Amino acid sequence: MNKSNEPILPRFLKCFSFLHAFAITSRYKVVFTKYLLLFGLTTASFAYGQSPAVDLVQVDKSARRMYLMSQQAIVREYRIALGANPQGHKTQQGDERTPEGRYTLDYVKEDSTFYRAMHISYPNRQDRATARENDVDPGGFIMVHGQPNGYGFISVLSQRLDWTDGCIALTNAEMNEFLRLVPVGTPIHIEW
Repeated sequence: MNKSNEPILPRFLKCFSFLHAFAITSRYKVVFTKYLLLFGLTTASFAYGQSPAVDLVQVDKSARRMYLMSQQAIVREYRIALGANPQGHKTQQGDERTPEGRYTLDYVKEDSTFYRAMHISYPNRQDRATARENDVDPGGFIMVHGQPNGYGFISVLSQRLDWTDGCIALTNAEMNEFLRLVPVGTPIHIEW
């Protein structure tokens, strides 16, 4: 309860009146300004700290989870949507499976049918050899991507289903963060 007639806010500001007296001389203004700048940068770095560099993307298809890793520590975790036939390794075009194994995230595609995308280096040499042995097309153009262009609002529902043709889908906001945190050339390990 305010016992004086003075408003609470001006009384609060009087607590900081020593700062004004301290900053009166030009010499102290420089010191004061440097202190405030240093304090501001220090607090900002704690509040908005830079995330560690992601050195591996780990995908657990059975749990529908993607983990961004840095030195074996999880930096971010996402709920993902997969191909409509998710169990098992992708063996051919149209099987609606997400490949399993170690690949590389090798380039970003901004002009995708989906909201932003990063390409997964499937098929690798072994995938192509297996497809040749079975006389099938191994497929390709597998991506980590956002929602279909213009339909980002449906991610509340679509991320609960497996709806892609073999890609890994995130929400649009997650895709923005993913592209900010994951450099091109990062390995991706996908398993059931």
